[in-house]
Amino acid sequence: MTVLAATALLSGCALSAEGEDREVSADAEEEAAVGVGPAEPGTLETCEELTTFDFEATQIRQAELIPEGEEENAGEPVGEHCLVSGEMNERTSDADGERYAIGFEMRLPADWAGRFLHQANGGMDGEVVPAMGRFTGGQLEDGLQQGFAILSSDAGHSADQNPLFGMDPQARLDYGYQAVDALTPMAQALIEEAYGRGPDTSYFAGGSNGGRHAMVAASRSADEYDGFLAVAPGFNLPQAAVAQIWGAHQWDQVAEEPGDITTALSAEEREVVAAAILERCDDLDDVEDGIVADSEACQEAFDPQQDVPTCQEERDGTCLSAEQQEVLADVHAGAVDSAGDPIYTSFPFDPGISNEDWGWWTFEASVMLDPMAVGFVFSPEPADPAVLEDLPGYALEMDIDEAAAGISDEGIAGESAMEFMTPPAPYDLSELEAAGSKMMVVHGASDAVFSADDTARWYREVESQHEDARDFVRYFQVPGMAHVEDGVATDQFDGLGALVDWVEHGEAPEHMEATARGEGNPGGVNEELPDDWAADRTRLLCPYPETAHYEEGDPEDAASFSCRKGSG
Repeated sequence: MTVLAATALLSGCALSAEGEDREVSADAEEEAAVGVGPAEPGTLETCEELTTFDFEATQIRQAELIPEGEEENAGEPVGEHCLVSGEMNERTSDADGERYAIGFEMRLPADWAGRFLHQANGGMDGEVVPAMGRFTGGQLEDGLQQGFAILSSDAGHSADQNPLFGMDPQARLDYGYQAVDALTPMAQALIEEAYGRGPDTSYFAGGSNGGRHAMVAASRSADEYDGFLAVAPGFNLPQAAVAQIWGAHQWDQVAEEPGDITTALSAEEREVVAAAILERCDDLDDVEDGIVADSEACQEAFDPQQDVPTCQEERDGTCLSAEQQEVLADVHAGAVDSAGDPIYTSFPFDPGISNEDWGWWTFEASVMLDPMAVGFVFSPEPADPAVLEDLPGYALEMDIDEAAAGISDEGIAGESAMEFMTPPAPYDLSELEAAGSKMMVVHGASDAVFSADDTARWYREVESQHEDARDFVRYFQVPGMAHVEDGVATDQFDGLGALVDWVEHGEAPEHMEATARGEGNPGGVNEELPDDWAADRTRLLCPYPETAHYEEGDPEDAASFSCRKGSG
């Protein structure tokens, strides 16, 4: 992958219906139980005239009506809507002489559901992704089809500026959280201009770095949104990025071609590992179905150095060498510095290790994307741009101790990367609870870049600080799912709809139903599904620490399962 291609991939104050400050109700506990009440529909009053929208430091570049059917999702037309694009806080940097601005677009449906959705985007941002409200694999109904007014942004820099925007202190802060702070009141005001009133309910959702944005907003802006959805959240992104590079160092030790870590563990060898995990853990949910639903029990049952076949001679794709087994165990145990202190967290063993996405994040992103993020955005001082000429070499020669310490040093932004990139109070969600807001977090067990173990640990910490945490935050793990979507998994689910039901109707998600995207799926086919799965297999996604266990009936049907704790 070229550097250019890798860079592209990286790429109480919310307004009420009257536009006044939303106050936290004194009856927050009652509201938390019954929901805030359904949003009321509205009709778009103006579109092209929004080019004259007046808001501080904001320029509207375009406002045009998009006819029904010009956009589609899952084979269905997206309704008529107004596309508004513009910029905020345009400036010229004193640090690098570059022009910066917070680019954004909003899509405002003609038939509005009375809801606002802040769509947070992934990678290193830098691109205004179409504001359609799509977050997960094969989403059958996107946010625009559900009638949300939706905001999307580039978080304060362009794709052409990735990763060198890290030379500008303000661009670092905008990427971390300040672009969200600026955009939220502007978007609420634009909605009021377009519909004659502000939204009844406001939501914040995203996947990957967008999931990080969602968790940061839940900590920093809890009273400005009613619901938060974080999918595969990299809420400790600087730590995860350093851990990725540390992992590359480990894999390089067993690479058949030193310096090319793609030769450290082949796709065939990962299939061997996946089969060994299934052999030990598949039936822990009381049925052998190619899914390890009880992940925590599996971590106790599976040992890569005992359960994976060991090569007696040369590697041939049917076994792992003892050295490969050791690295596999070390990487899953979690990155550490030279003193043995943790850099990041452990990763669960899951048969989704065979996923193509797992291999890409482990063996390619770790030496192409992560060194850019660490070197130019998370380090106290940005690296020499000359390192972009050989990112794998830069990554494999990086001083891990220095990089791990650097993400906590203040640096040019006046805040460390761990300060501007992560939730300031990740476990104390008192403001979220007091506001009556809800939060849902979803994570795939085979995510190779942001660990589901970290998310589970986060939820346990939240529970330790909030006796009633389950009343306002729930975490769902998706067995086999790769980063955000795909993999050997049932990865199609309606997290946004479940969040709306919880926020507006008080219907807490006791589970979500997820579907495999086999042949004929209108949301697109997941090519990694096993041949012996039903094309429309369904499974329950259960709120942690519950997992789906087979009871009786057709094992391809979610109705044959229940959510409960423990095995047996």
